[in-house]
Amino acid sequence: MWVETFTGLRMKQFERLLKVVRERGGDGPRIGRPWCLPLADRVLVVAVYYRTNLTMRQLAPLFEVSPATVCRVIHRWRPLLALEPASRPVDAADRLWIVDGTLAPVRDRKVGASSRNYRFSANVQVIIDAATRLVVATARP
Repeated sequence: MWVETFTGLRMKQFERLLKVVRERGGDGPRIGRPWCLPLADRVLVVAVYYRTNLTMRQLAPLFEVSPATVCRVIHRWRPLLALEPASRPVDAADRLWIVDGTLAPVRDRKVGASSRNYRFSANVQVIIDAATRLVVATARP
């Protein structure tokens, strides 16, 4: 029940996701210190992180681990949970695309430029396929 509440996945879907992660090498070679969370909980941490947009500090008490452990789990298992790249359809010109741009605040003054709000920010553009909601391209001038 906890899985369904926080991830939006039914238990069968979560088990299928867990199987895919195992096939992609998620439980790979045991080098160094063992993980304090079992594989199912590690996958659950990443799924909850993306679904709820909670910070790592907020996720840590839910799984009774440190925020550093949550960070390591997310960075290690994020690529294993990513979607396979979709091939570009032939009829790309006939599809509906969502184009969006925004100013994202940055700390590095080399990357950003001062804007009206007197903050250094970078102009970021994103193109999304409206049918699949997959990000097709991102650009930063």
